[in-house]
Amino acid sequence: MSETRTALISCSDKRGLGPLARALEDMGWRIISTGGTAEHLAGAGVDVINISDITGHPSLLGGRVKTLHPAIHSGILARRDRPEDMQQLRDMRYEPIDMVVVNLYPLEETASGGAGEGEVLENIDIGGPTLLRAAAKNFPSVISVVRPDDYDNVVQNLQECGDVDQQTRRALAAAVFRHVSRYDSLISVYLSGGSEALLGYPDEMTIPLRHRMTLRYGENPHQTAAFYEVPGGSSLSLARLRQHSGPPLSFNNYCDVDVAVSVAADFSAPLVCAIKHNIPCGVAASDSPRLAFERAYEADPVSIFGGVVSVNRPVDLELVQCIVQRELFLEALVAPEYTDEALERLQKRKKLRVLQLDALAGYRSSSEDLELDRVEGRFVRGGMLINSRDEGFRLSSCWEVVGSSEPEESIWPDMEFAWRVAKYVKSNAIVVARDGVSWGIGAGQVNRVGSAEIALDSAGDRCEGAVMASDGMLPFPDVAELAAERGIRALVQPGGSIRDDESIEVADRAGMVMIFTGRRHFRH
Repeated sequence: MSETRTALISCSDKRGLGPLARALEDMGWRIISTGGTAEHLAGAGVDVINISDITGHPSLLGGRVKTLHPAIHSGILARRDRPEDMQQLRDMRYEPIDMVVVNLYPLEETASGGAGEGEVLENIDIGGPTLLRAAAKNFPSVISVVRPDDYDNVVQNLQECGDVDQQTRRALAAAVFRHVSRYDSLISVYLSGGSEALLGYPDEMTIPLRHRMTLRYGENPHQTAAFYEVPGGSSLSLARLRQHSGPPLSFNNYCDVDVAVSVAADFSAPLVCAIKHNIPCGVAASDSPRLAFERAYEADPVSIFGGVVSVNRPVDLELVQCIVQRELFLEALVAPEYTDEALERLQKRKKLRVLQLDALAGYRSSSEDLELDRVEGRFVRGGMLINSRDEGFRLSSCWEVVGSSEPEESIWPDMEFAWRVAKYVKSNAIVVARDGVSWGIGAGQVNRVGSAEIALDSAGDRCEGAVMASDGMLPFPDVAELAAERGIRALVQPGGSIRDDESIEVADRAGMVMIFTGRRHFRH
């Protein structure tokens, strides 16, 4: 049995393979390879042994069977510290394989590119994961490498120490199993019909995440954080954000941008949304982004400071000047586009994160416009909660007018506006709105009347003739009583309380319109 060490290299992603193989060859390793990888290495000047020369069999079934052979897997799985394993290799005239460098067929790219099922199935790698799993299982004896980023480290270890230490081998093996696990998850999601299949809540579930970036810290400086991308997300996926300037995004920035994007995308009219601590603090629709910003700022000029602002229209110099004139500090601004003049001016604000998400232009979520990222989850102690994303919106044509007061045509837009904003406010949520502006928002209180008091106090004199939306039913008539006292014109709520009649009676006495939407929008 030869003492020359052997590396098996078979990769779809050919980055860095030539330098890796030449470095191994210079250290006396022999290289065995398959098909296209063998051709690539030969073209790079590497002396390659084709896998069929090891197995004694040609590639079969159009390439489906190349490495699935005892000569290969015995050479990988043989435990070097067990004489009986090594004797069996000698008896079979098989050689040990000391390194496996493999990455897998481009399944994710093929499936996301709209390929037909036949092409996708051909890109489900069988031999590659089998090689990797075998090598990683036997990591005390075999070096397993799946990431091109690890090539230089492996070569450096070999050149300086003559081998790769056990701690590094273990880390490389762990990376292999993470990679293969994600690959299998992608296959499962594809065969199940996409990420929506997760909402069938199967008995076993894995989610194929990919690391995008490590964040400076988590919610607080003593916490760590990272952003992982879910494949197959919609055009509003935060993985599609482009950052033009400003510091890196933090954990809290991502949370706020997520809500800001969701709100801005839910309206067809020009809209500006300000978010603070994951809660809308000023939302306004108008004829232009500048006017919408002015009104969103006026809705809550205190809370917007240090917040995240989204715009669902291109940002021009006029809007930027409006922000600058107020000497307003913002953590981030996200929009579908920026004019050159606007971007140049914004980039001078070193602490402002200037973000672009193309899909914000013209996007409008509705029950008829739901993309693949319909699933959302949250880790809790010992497990994870999964549910469908609250992206539907029951239009006003499905609402029920209860009580004796009929709404005038002119207040329907404000009722829809307030109800749509309430969907993104932390429960218990109360929104007071008029003329396309959220003048008062009460959020996150442990009782609904507390949220109503906050929203009404924030709106002040603007309550007169405004509308109020509640994300949940009114368990008592106290919210309706407060609304009536402050001159609220219409109250929009899901309905369904055993005390609905009491709230309707309050509305009737005050001449206030009461609307039941038939759907709640709790946000915890």
